Amino acid sequence: MERNLTDQEITEFKTDGVAGLRKAVDGIWVDRLSAVIDQQLAAPSKWSNDANPGATEDRHFSDRYLWQENLEINAFIRESGCARLAAQAMTSKSARFYFDHLLVKEPGTANPTPWHQDIPYWPFQGKQICSIWLALTPCDIASSSLEFVRGSHLDNKYYVAEVFGDNDDSNASWINEGSGEKCPDIESDRQNFDIIGYNMAPGDALIFSAWTLHGAQGNGSTDQRRAAISTRWLGDDAVWFPHDGADPTVTQDDVSVLPGQAPLDDAVFPELWHS
Repeated sequence: MERNLTDQEITEFKTDGVAGLRKAVDGIWVDRLSAVIDQQLAAPSKWSNDANPGATEDRHFSDRYLWQENLEINAFIRESGCARLAAQAMTSKSARFYFDHLLVKEPGTANPTPWHQDIPYWPFQGKQICSIWLALTPCDIASSSLEFVRGSHLDNKYYVAEVFGDNDDSNASWINEGSGEKCPDIESDRQNFDIIGYNMAPGDALIFSAWTLHGAQGNGSTDQRRAAISTRWLGDDAVWFPHDGADPTVTQDDVSVLPGQAPLDDAVFPELWHS
């Protein structure tokens, strides 16, 4: 089963900066990707962040950039229909893949995901850049589903990237080097922001702009893991923009394009949809 975005979903993405997609992909992908989660928890890659290795509770874990070596994730980005959904949301003729990101909070994980935009962390500029966050377990706000500041992608704000969690995390040592203004303290002033959140079932997804402010609570469940995979997508106006504070996983040495150019490097940013 491959679906298309509805007109309402496209409108929500344009106006709110996020759209909730029920049954975004075929259910078989939930089973296949859940198995990948278990594999990576047992044997993380060099790009993982793991706040409490080996624990079944109070463990905040992420892993990323697995698509070139993990056959299941490679199949998912190419066969699930997510590339088409990203292009439709961004009103883009094409969708290039940037990277995959596994996200896990075991039961009782207190660590929140701080409010942030994605764009300052990535070596790209452009408005047609988005993520598709696919729930692999049931989740609500209390168990760390995402929340968003509605319409914040239209504010023309660029907030400096900040460290998530442990400041000693070697994989985050590159953050806090970029430019931009400090993100407002949304959590302590929630009543003054138009915050929207989503209750999700496995296979539901959130598609949102890289410019939309978002965050998540810790996982308050005592018995339910919160697991998701987020895939990142580049549309027609995206250009390569390496800068201080950007994720160094892919650098100028890894690509065949120059700053300010479209990321037409199929080995690193494969085009997976074109209309």
